[in-house]
Amino acid sequence: MTILVDWNAGSLTPVRILLWLPLSAVVFAILLPPRVSAGPGRLVVRTLWRRTTVHTNALSAVRYYDAVSSHLILRDTFGNRLQIDTRTLAANPLLWHELDTGGRRSRERGTLRYGADILDRLGERIDDDIMLGVLKASGLSFRPARRRSAR
Repeated sequence: MTILVDWNAGSLTPVRILLWLPLSAVVFAILLPPRVSAGPGRLVVRTLWRRTTVHTNALSAVRYYDAVSSHLILRDTFGNRLQIDTRTLAANPLLWHELDTGGRRSRERGTLRYGADILDRLGERIDDDIMLGVLKASGLSFRPARRRSAR
């Protein structure tokens, strides 16, 4: 696109082409979102340069960071570490289901030592968002009850 814009302006030269190509490649690499997929007992994140897999049925720790973009850091008992944006999980209920199912199995097996409450809170938030979306799509309105102030 940058080369086309420069060509349309009439200022395209071979030197400018050599400058635009690497710059365009860097911008593409930065803006390319990671691909997230899930399978039975695993969550996979693929970026441009690497592929990271975490075994959700053998989670050892879940950490939640809520800064500019909230994200989870998942660690499994095999030493794998994965970072995933919580908006990705909220936008794709099937990914969330796989993570939640794996987290429950990790709790049952006793491998999840830190972060079970984080998964519970995130699950409640995602379930509430899905419920509100269904109600909105069906034309029903939902207003949370007003809390009474403590006197």
